[in-house]
Amino acid sequence: MQQNSANKIVAQQHRQRPKTCCIFKKDTRLVHPFASSHSILHLPLRLIFSEHAFYDMKKTFAYSARVKTISVLALSISLAACGNGSWWSKNDEPTLNAEQIRKAIPPRVQNRSSWAQDIYDITDQLGIPQTKQNICSIVAVIDQESNFVADPQVPGLGEKAVKEVQTRLDEKFKEKLGDGIGGTMAGYFEEVLKTQPSPDNNYLSQMRKVTTERQLDELYREIFDYMSKHYHVSALTGAAKLVGQDIGEKMNPITTLGSMQVHIGYAKAHKRQGGSIAELRSDMYTQYGGMYYGIHRLMMYPADYDKPIYRFADYNSGRYSSRNAAFQSMLNDLTEAELSLDGDLLLYDKDGSPRSAKSESERELLKVFSANNVILTPRQIRADLKKEKDQDFEDTATYRAVTKLYKEKTGKEPFYAMMPEVVISGPKLSREYNTNWFASRVNGRYQTCMNRIKHLKI
Repeated sequence: MQQNSANKIVAQQHRQRPKTCCIFKKDTRLVHPFASSHSILHLPLRLIFSEHAFYDMKKTFAYSARVKTISVLALSISLAACGNGSWWSKNDEPTLNAEQIRKAIPPRVQNRSSWAQDIYDITDQLGIPQTKQNICSIVAVIDQESNFVADPQVPGLGEKAVKEVQTRLDEKFKEKLGDGIGGTMAGYFEEVLKTQPSPDNNYLSQMRKVTTERQLDELYREIFDYMSKHYHVSALTGAAKLVGQDIGEKMNPITTLGSMQVHIGYAKAHKRQGGSIAELRSDMYTQYGGMYYGIHRLMMYPADYDKPIYRFADYNSGRYSSRNAAFQSMLNDLTEAELSLDGDLLLYDKDGSPRSAKSESERELLKVFSANNVILTPRQIRADLKKEKDQDFEDTATYRAVTKLYKEKTGKEPFYAMMPEVVISGPKLSREYNTNWFASRVNGRYQTCMNRIKHLKI
């Protein structure tokens, strides 16, 4: 990745980490496998065939795709005595009611009262105090991702979808399913697009007319449903069933949904109710469902950030990416190598499993520890790095050793967070975007929200 120093925001707030840190009075530990998100208004197309991406682009750096969950009850109990270690909420900080939340939402938004009530209900359900800071964090991300429209129209979506199908169909099916099955499937898919359900009103012409992600999502599901009923691709169907996969779901390019652009994989891992995958997708396009999963992903993990912009960066490039980028930066100062500060400490396969191959960060850790007589085995270092998407990584011997060496070698206090340097590019973008761009835009909306309710009496 090309590093752009002008686009870096480095949190050099050198400070000692408090012994305890809570984000909310109640919290859950959740790690989302797919670690990025981007506005459906600023980046209008989500024709994603790649495993990791949330959007029709490739991150320059691969990132983790692991899912780990711990029950709400367990975490609520474990964090109940944490005190006020978060950068926003204090135990005695007053909270907003639904009417006050309405005033935090931009006046241009339609049905502000309805959005506000849903935000209040969701945060109440998840145990998130409705403080000004918490509410404005939520409002800022929703506004960035969709401008408070549950299923917004996306200019040019239909034509871009058709172009994607016409230019990359075979490539993407083979990438997902392998050369043999993927090539066969792509051929069937192309035939159905051009001839069904009728030559005069075929799926390709219907695709040109879609204006929202939901319409495109439902059309893809209809196409794959038609194929499963009329084209008996036994080998493909059998292969999919063997690994417990729904082939239509696997190939559906719409992977981020709703007003907060949450990945379907995250929603599946943390479903709020029963039902099929189709019902889950429909729920995510509703006002309440879209916000539920987005608020869940944004807020429901503890991190010792002292500024909101790092949580916004994590929303784009992955849980704890800001913390991990700071770890990589400190490691950089201990080695001659120039590490990519992307917030990923390991390499991952498309299914989210850590690769056996060592990442650049892992290789440099081995060298630095060897040169400085830090007695940690490669096995222990690997085990520690596997916790990079958890708060527990901060308690590992690897993390403690790097921060200790950094202080000894540089004379500076270790720092906890910095802006990850993750570039997002793709054929449908007029220019490259990065995590700094996203986080800064959200942070601007956050500051506007805080100013909007600055004098609100609560």
